[in-house]
Amino acid sequence: MNVLILGGGVVGVTSAYYLARAGHQVTVLERQPGAGLETSFANAGQVSPGYAAPWAAPGIPVKALKWLMMRHRPLVLWPRLEPRLYGWLTRMLANCTEEAYRRNKGRMVRLAEYSRDVLRDLRTETGIAYDHREKGTLQLFRTQKQLDHVGDDTRVLDAYGVPYTVLDPAGCIAAEPALAAVPDVFVGGLRLPGDETGDAHLFTQRLAAICEGLGVTFRYGTAIARLHHAGDRVTAVETAGGELLRAEAYVAALGSYTPALLRPLGIALPVYPVKGYSLTLPITDAAAAPVSTVMDETYKVAITRLGDRIRVGGTAELAGFSSALRLPRRETLARSVQDLFPAGGDLSRAAFWTGLRPMTPDGTPIVGGTRVANLFTNTGHGTLGWTMACGSGRLLADLVSGRAPEIASDDLALDRYAA
Repeated sequence: MNVLILGGGVVGVTSAYYLARAGHQVTVLERQPGAGLETSFANAGQVSPGYAAPWAAPGIPVKALKWLMMRHRPLVLWPRLEPRLYGWLTRMLANCTEEAYRRNKGRMVRLAEYSRDVLRDLRTETGIAYDHREKGTLQLFRTQKQLDHVGDDTRVLDAYGVPYTVLDPAGCIAAEPALAAVPDVFVGGLRLPGDETGDAHLFTQRLAAICEGLGVTFRYGTAIARLHHAGDRVTAVETAGGELLRAEAYVAALGSYTPALLRPLGIALPVYPVKGYSLTLPITDAAAAPVSTVMDETYKVAITRLGDRIRVGGTAELAGFSSALRLPRRETLARSVQDLFPAGGDLSRAAFWTGLRPMTPDGTPIVGGTRVANLFTNTGHGTLGWTMACGSGRLLADLVSGRAPEIASDDLALDRYAA
């Protein structure tokens, strides 16, 4: 078929790759001048199936109130007269039950582990390089209370067969030798050896080049104005320049901007932008930098080694579509990396970035068909877009092609919200 993909981030480009591999004629529309220049540009760098879990969980409402009171708070809520925000928060709170958490966690782990395996196959197929490492994730606990509650996490990991090791301080230092310089900052950790790291932007750009070799057309600098439809089918995409582009199937992969595009079709996507921030700093002492990813549990900050750089990512800010770089968020990221890797990189030369993560109330992305027969969605991945991109792209290609996916997928589509 002739397929139009709307969006050229990591999710849109992986969708293009697998659709092209399946034999379809694919065109990607992207408003930016290149691939992976928005939310995929400077994320935390983790490919973390072991860390795949919904934010909506038992106890989160109480924790969220505490986070909002912290000086270096991981959660920021800007009061706004926005019904969509409060509707989304209400649905998220409804998912903060044991039953909902188990259901949502199961969906996310299934897709995330599949995605990691598909990414490994893609590396073998293409030889793509993107500053990747296969050295796991270390969740670091600063307080004994955090360590005492590690069983809350490991019980879930046991249920889904995710390998892990609970570490004392010496074990943490064995996994991340640079932590030997700050032994008083932490009391233990949880290591997830199956996790990986890599530069999502570099991956997206290089995979886009591979896609072009497979015949995929990229239309950069092409903003989308609206979808035309008749009956239960999309008939064309209208660009901001007034051009009408037609295909047999359409894939909406516009991240946080997907709901606005689909709303005129009567499709209500429960996706809201959750703003994240990152710092990228050059490594000044390789021995004092992280080996892989360290998750600072106190500040909910990820510190990742990407080649000769350190990426520090975190914060969940509910501020609509604001792209303002707020200095207090920078201070939180800087505090975390200074505490744990004080001699690893040069903060004075750090690049400060923000992006909008497309979040669903239950944490699970929305991948699959819609009530419009030839329209598919691949969005709502939240903080796990990089982790789930390859699996989502492969799954989406199977669904568009009419093939049975390799994993269960019925509960990933939009109609789960109608259940």
